[in-house]
Amino acid sequence: MNAPKEAVIKMYAPREEIYPREVKGRYATLRWACVWLTQLLFYGLPWIQYNGRQAVLFDLGARKFHLFGLVLWPQDFIYLAGLLIICAYGLFLVTTVAGRIWCGYACPQTVYTELFLWIERRIEGARSARIRLDRQPWNGEKVGKKAAKHAAWLALALWTGFSFVGYFTPIESLLAGVRHLDLGGWESFWVLFYGLATYGNAGWLREQVCKYMCPYARFQSAMFDKDTLVVTYDRARGEPRRPGARQPGDKLGDCIDCTLCVQVCPTGIDIRRGLQYECIGCAACIDACDTVMEKVEKPKGLIRYATENALANGWSAAQVKHRLLRPRVLGYAAVLALMVAGMSTSLALRVPLKVDVIRDRGSMGREVEDGRIENVYRLQLMNTSEEPRLLRIAVAGLPGAVIVDEEVVEIGGAATRALPVRVRAEAGGKAGSHRITFSVTALDDDSVTVREEAAFIVPH
Repeated sequence: MNAPKEAVIKMYAPREEIYPREVKGRYATLRWACVWLTQLLFYGLPWIQYNGRQAVLFDLGARKFHLFGLVLWPQDFIYLAGLLIICAYGLFLVTTVAGRIWCGYACPQTVYTELFLWIERRIEGARSARIRLDRQPWNGEKVGKKAAKHAAWLALALWTGFSFVGYFTPIESLLAGVRHLDLGGWESFWVLFYGLATYGNAGWLREQVCKYMCPYARFQSAMFDKDTLVVTYDRARGEPRRPGARQPGDKLGDCIDCTLCVQVCPTGIDIRRGLQYECIGCAACIDACDTVMEKVEKPKGLIRYATENALANGWSAAQVKHRLLRPRVLGYAAVLALMVAGMSTSLALRVPLKVDVIRDRGSMGREVEDGRIENVYRLQLMNTSEEPRLLRIAVAGLPGAVIVDEEVVEIGGAATRALPVRVRAEAGGKAGSHRITFSVTALDDDSVTVREEAAFIVPH
């Protein structure tokens, strides 16, 4: 008796290669405008100079973040946390209004996939030529085109990694290190790591990042409601569909089943099946369908941005816009505006001077030669502005308390200085710990004043 044959059960479907067709239209133009804007900012900002230094530099070694005229220190981490919260909340608000519009126009994965696809089309040709090239056996033409494409991809990816590291290491010194083959170990690692990540995500993984790796696709539905703008297919107008011309009296929809909406989709879905989590809201299918409707002399908008309520109730564009400003959206916008206003006010009122007072624990209060009591402190001064300052140091809180050392000190722009300070007060007071207050004031601006309390020890 023959033994039963083993059956192989696949736990997942193999990936089908997607060859997005190039499309032109108003949304494609808008998408490319976003590509240009984001990449001009990303690649250009590290090269802008401000006050003789790089305008945007996150100097981890010196523990200083330079944002044009603003210098942030580790103590200002709260601003970074606030910025991340604002960005996340802004993304939630945009998603509630217009679905995954961020994914379709400004997400780095979408932007770099567009750039890599542009390179692929310039070298390998249009969609049909790329399909034909992949199916043909390896020969000189195929090897040449594939090598040229991947070389261009790697060049762009490495330049992207270089620009990314340029935000953390001064980009001119980084360029000099590359030119002289003298790049540091960590810089080399991150240039290669970020470059290869860009090459892998935008060149190879592409839609798989959006479909399987990005968590945003999974929880976006929690922010959608029936008045959220999403890319939709008007089934009532388009069905039943059939290829070919329409004759008077035909009970057919406007969709001619050309499948161009599927061919241009970067994630390979058929929007006519309804909203799917793979849809990134790029509107490429809208441009393709509008072009076809124009050719067959039908109204545009068979595929369009609309809401579930708008399709169900046949609302006009004005009614859709009116529903966009619903209480949920207004509430989100109000909270976001308050957070932005609060953070902006905090930055505007931020005193560009920080002071930490540390009492010398190795030297308790002692009586000195003139019969007075002396305590020793260390003042950690931090000038968060770009200009050097002269600072006056004073102390109050005990009768006759004075600073023995220099009362006026200089500190450079965006610099720190540790300063030993001896404070003496009249003897005869109550033994124990007493509160005193140090005040540090800029001589050129009385509003730049910081006060810090400390303990003054009177021995028994």
